[in-house]
Amino acid sequence: MRVLFTSFPGNTHYFNSVPLAWALRAAGHEVRVASAPELTPAITGSGLTAVPVGSAETLQEKTLRSMRERDFRSVEQWMTRAIPSKLHLGQERADDLDWDELAWGYDGFVVPTAKIMNDSMVDELVDFARWWRPDLVLWDAVSYAGSLAAAACGAAHGRVLFSHDIDARTRNRYLALKAEQPEGERTDSMEEWLGGWAAKHRFPYSETLTTGDFTIDQLPESFRLETGLRYLSMRHIPYNGPSETPRWVWTDPAAPRVLMTFGLSSRTQAHLRVLSVAQVQDALDELAGLDIELIVTLPDEVGAQLDRIPENTRVVEFVPLHALLPTCSAVLHQAGPGGFNGSLRYAVPQLIVSLFPDAPIKARALQRAGAGLSIPPAQATGARIREAFERLLGDPSFREGAENLRQEVLRQPAPSEVVGDLEALAAEYGRRDAVVH
Repeated sequence: MRVLFTSFPGNTHYFNSVPLAWALRAAGHEVRVASAPELTPAITGSGLTAVPVGSAETLQEKTLRSMRERDFRSVEQWMTRAIPSKLHLGQERADDLDWDELAWGYDGFVVPTAKIMNDSMVDELVDFARWWRPDLVLWDAVSYAGSLAAAACGAAHGRVLFSHDIDARTRNRYLALKAEQPEGERTDSMEEWLGGWAAKHRFPYSETLTTGDFTIDQLPESFRLETGLRYLSMRHIPYNGPSETPRWVWTDPAAPRVLMTFGLSSRTQAHLRVLSVAQVQDALDELAGLDIELIVTLPDEVGAQLDRIPENTRVVEFVPLHALLPTCSAVLHQAGPGGFNGSLRYAVPQLIVSLFPDAPIKARALQRAGAGLSIPPAQATGARIREAFERLLGDPSFREGAENLRQEVLRQPAPSEVVGDLEALAAEYGRRDAVVH
């Protein structure tokens, strides 16, 4: 069969799907990967065939332009002002949210962000899908251009999650509250946006444009949210792009190895850097007194701004996490899919310091499993980071909790083991009643 993967141009989101794409390719299926032109090097670097669609404007340029247009001076201000104080997408109970909060959240954050990520790709992606005629479209969970392309050509389609399924849970609450509103006040900016694209390309709106026919979930089952949707469980296999293992990684550390990493996205998108240079310096100074080997990944231009690098610290621009994490005793990260899922896979106790909307629910899941801690970025002083690492390293229950999660991860089927399920789902949901040029 023909399988089309789609992703907005975010490396870590695309990397989340690479092992599955190769499992399908190795099973004999045709695979293409469509995204904005800036992702083409990452796609071809993974050995897969790219289909560039949309404008050459980069994601960072689109994001910063949108922030300027809406008078946001920082990504933190964007997240806190665009979402009302009670509306945290990662909060534990979606049914605590009322209609005004959800509508404001959709109008001010969810849909504008989705437009930034998707709008420029839709027209060309639909044209490609109607020409290539895929049997199955697999789309990163916020890359709705993929669901539109699938509906336009009649293909079965599924989301590939990178985190907890907060979007589906919040959408369920939104639709329930929408039905309770007076008939003239049932606004829905998500349906208006996706419905507008559907009307342009001559097919009807369906809620599957927001949820897919099914969803591939790579989190342990104990972390999952109840949404009523159909899920296909798959083990997370770390992929970090073309990379090499430095020689120092193969040497067993003389002291516990601790990692501080801030994600691939922060290398190219400065507004996503969760800690300031001053905060990083404060943390390094505090951690200098611990008997650890500290590895810090920072862009070279940021590392050059540090005043001091302690003797127990190594600052590098990049190390593939799947090579480094198995050697680590604890990790601080910003709750991105690579750092979070990779740490689960390798049983590393985690310290989350993040601005991402899904970070609170990730942190609570870790804490319930006894496998991690969290600190809000504004409170991430060197002293607090040191205290957290001392707990993670000194209390063996954190390693036990992390190992329990690792065993749960390893019980999930590998990508190669879900290929047959995807073949069946493509046959079950495939439709050939779409408008095709």
